[in-house]
Amino acid sequence: MKRIYHHYEKWEEVDSGMWDKASADAERELLSKAIDFTGNAELYGSFMLKIIEDWPFSCEQAFTNPSMNHLAWVGHAACCLAIGCPEYITRRAWGVLSQKQKDEANEKATNAVYRWTVKYLSRGGQLAFRF
Repeated sequence: MKRIYHHYEKWEEVDSGMWDKASADAERELLSKAIDFTGNAELYGSFMLKIIEDWPFSCEQAFTNPSMNHLAWVGHAACCLAIGCPEYITRRAWGVLSQKQKDEANEKATNAVYRWTVKYLSRGGQLAFRF
């Protein structure tokens, strides 16, 4: 798959707050929400599938990068979209999950990345639209 680059201003994750820094009070609240959210594989997975539809530029940027951890990225993005949680808090929440919860979440992430890849390659490696 050819590596694709987009200017960061096109990345949907930027406007959604994936790379924001939260206040200490907000961090505590978001961490609790992120633990609950990421621990629910069905809900978490449904937002991973939403990411691959709603964030075309961010997905193309992330998933065509062979050095990116695609499973982690789609999980971080899903948590951001669902509850407005920055990536660094999602990583903290991940550390609290049981191995079973991690395995179930990784299964959902693998499915989402696979679906994106199949759809992307079926279009000849092109987004459905270009701006």
